[in-house]
Formats: sequence, C-alpha cells, structure tokens
Amino acid sequence: GGGLPPPRSAPRGKRQRFVDKNGRCNVQHGNLGGETSRYLSDLFTTLVDLKWRWNLFIFILTYTVAWLFMASMWWVIAYMRGDLNKAHDDSYTPCVANVYNFPSAFLFFVETEATIGYGYRYITDKCPEGIILFLFQSILGSIVDAFLIGCMFIKMSQPKKRAETLMFSEHAAISMRDGKLTLMFRVGNLRNSHMVSAQIRCKLLKSRQTPEGEFLPLDQLELDVGFSTGADQLFLVSPLTICHVIDSKSPFYDLSQRSMHTEQFEIVVILEGIVETTGMTCQARTSYTEDEVLWGHRFFPVISLEEGFFKVDYSQFHATFEVPTPPYSVKEQEEMLLMSSPLIPPAVSNSKERNNSVECLDGLDEVGTKLPSKLQKITGRDDFPKKLLRMSSTTSEKAYSMGDLPMKLQRISSVPGNSEEKLGSKTTKMMSDPMSQSVAELPPKLQKLSGGGGRMEGNLPPKLRKMNSDRFT
Repeated sequence: GGGLPPPRSAPRGKRQRFVDKNGRCNVQHGNLGGETSRYLSDLFTTLVDLKWRWNLFIFILTYTVAWLFMASMWWVIAYMRGDLNKAHDDSYTPCVANVYNFPSAFLFFVETEATIGYGYRYITDKCPEGIILFLFQSILGSIVDAFLIGCMFIKMSQPKKRAETLMFSEHAAISMRDGKLTLMFRVGNLRNSHMVSAQIRCKLLKSRQTPEGEFLPLDQLELDVGFSTGADQLFLVSPLTICHVIDSKSPFYDLSQRSMHTEQFEIVVILEGIVETTGMTCQARTSYTEDEVLWGHRFFPVISLEEGFFKVDYSQFHATFEVPTPPYSVKEQEEMLLMSSPLIPPAVSNSKERNNSVECLDGLDEVGTKLPSKLQKITGRDDFPKKLLRMSSTTSEKAYSMGDLPMKLQRISSVPGNSEEKLGSKTTKMMSDPMSQSVAELPPKLQKLSGGGGRMEGNLPPKLRKMNSDRFT
C-alpha cells in the first residue's frame, strides 16, 4: 500500500550447466583404469573425435616417421650391398641407381611414394631385396594414406558446423496459449537449404529423491512437445515456436511463478535432422536453466508478408513481451476451480447417453459417492439422486432432462401451457399402447431386459410387478 518496490531476491551464484548454450556437454570421464584400451580398439573414431590441433600433429608425425623409416630401409640395403662406395663406378650396377648417401635414399623414397619419378634414381633388377621393399612400401603407403586422409576428410565434413546455423532463442517463456499454460521456445534455420526429417525433443534434468531414499542428481524426464500429435516433426523453413502444454502429465504440473525462485532444473533441447546438401545427420543442442525461463512472456512475431514472399526479421528472434498470465500452477488452478464449483452437472457427450436414462441414474449415484463426506452427510446416500432430480427441474436443466424423454413426450412438453398433470395423463395413455411400440422406444439396456420385445413383468421383482399391475388397472 505504501508504493514500495518489491524486495529483490539475492543474486544466485554461477549456475553449473549440464549442456552449454552452444550444445557442448560439460561431462568429463575420469578414473577409467584399464578401460582406456577401448579407445584404441576404435582408433578411427578416436582420431575423428580429437581436436584439430591433435589431428594435425598426428597427421604430420605419422607421415614424417613413415618417410624416415622407409628411407632408412633403402639406405640400409645400399650400405649392406656396398653401393655407397661404388656409386660413381660406371661398370657397377647398384640396387638403386644414384643412391650414395641417406639424403639420396630419402629422395628416392619420396619420388617413389609420390609417383613423381624424375628418372635420375631408379631401382634395378640386380636387387631382389629392393623389389620386396618396394612392394612393402606401396602397400604401407596406401594404408597410411587411406587411414589419415580418410580421417581428415570425415572430420572436415562433419555436420557440426551446420548446427551453428540452427538458432535457438536465448530464453524460454511460459504463458497462456489456447487457454492452457504452455512452455514455449523458438528455433530457426539461417540457411536456405532445409533440414530433412527435422525432429525436436526435450529433456528435463532435475535432481530428486526416490521413496526408497536414493538420490538421483540428474534425473531425465521427457517433455512432450507434440509427440502424440506429430508436432515434433518440424518443417523448418521459417522460425517456429515449440510448445509444451503443462497439464497433469507434465513435470511442471506443480510449477508456479513463486516456486520458480526456489526450483533448480535444466531443459535440454535436441534438434535432429538430415542436411539436405550432404545427406548427413546433424544434431543441434541447447539448454535453458530456471533463470532463463520467463514467466508471463510471449515471443514477438518475426514473419511479415512482403510483395510475393514472406520476410523473416531475425532482429526480433529473441525478443519477448509480457502478457497477462496467472501466477499459479496448473495444479493450484484446478484446485481453485474445484473449490469454487464442487457440484458439476453430468455432461452429455453423445446421443447414446441422451437416450439411456438408466445409465444417467447410475451416474448420479456415482456422483454422490464422489462428493466430500460433509456433503454426503447433508444430502444422504438414499435421498441424493432424488434431490438432484428435483434440482434438474429448473430452467437450466430442462434441456438436459428433455433429452432423455421419448420423442412423443418431448413434443408434448414443448407445447406451451401444458401442465405436469396433462403430461402425466398423456403418459398414462401412452403406457396403455401396445408393448411392442413402447419397448422400441426404450433405451438399449431396458430393451435387453425386456427380452426382445416381450413384456418385462417376468424379469421384475414381485413388488414392482404388483405396482405395475395396479397402475395399469
């Protein structure tokens, strides 16, 4: 009342995230022990997963060691045959012509490996060991080229960079949409090339304790973003707003604006699709902590119609504005709705329920059993259906009760001026009609009791049979 500003909550420390905004997971594996040998069993994937600086270092080191090793082998063969001392003797045929020291042996290997072939150094037929070494060099060189060049090509063509052109909004928002409290965030594609079969998923990471006392620090719960309706399959041509309806099945069923200041959770968003140009699967990730969820906000529209095309304004991609939103959780709203209207008349959903009066009476008994204990004491179990029937005589319930009557009674009661006595007399006349006609107008359940069109006196208790006989007479 004094106009003082609300007290500000104490600033929180830096929030430890499981997934960064750029999609990198903050997880480090330690104390593997003897399990590190598993990385060597899948060496190709290990090299691809390494950072670029380590890949370039391994690439250069492997080729350098292989060249020096093979050049040394050629030098050893020339040294053992004595070709180094007789290199300038024209009458002598060496294993490799013009190889008289280690640099010349290295140049011969490079010329052979790169298939340059200057023609100055060449292998002769007087050296069988040189021929074997030449074959070994060709096979080893092909394996090294296929392994390292293939590794570099796969690393360069990885679709991780394609994920950088997929945008997520900086904040998520909670507001009303279609009359329901909804969690929303926005995704967009900056490239003109499409993401084929794009699909989005959401995970809620939150710590909890089981009834047995087990503590789960990162319990993963699924957030439904349209899996049942197919809304999770995206046609990502323009920015889309992804919605999660908060209902009784949602993990945010108890979440309110007040409880967001004490909750700690993280929403991980995973967007997967196939890159149209390369055909490779791409995955983009981001996350939203509780501080990045705005209560009572909605995203600005970013699409406008121009002359012959739709224009997307990415300057408003992350912008939100406030909208009226109740600060209560969905659970609290449902409880307040039940407290304000404890008695709810039975709803008629289809024509079968309108024609079945027996099922309506059974439903009234069930309503009586579901009332609170205090209301059950007031109304009484035996008198409760009768009082509800008496209440249904008001104007608001006439349409519902008339739907349960046969067509003749509806036409009679719709005529103004007919009193209840006239209605009762005409009903008595109708009861005196042939039984086949009245049975045809009965609900299915009573028709089944009537035995396919016969009279029902055989199936009734003696007390009701006597009442019917007195009434007809």
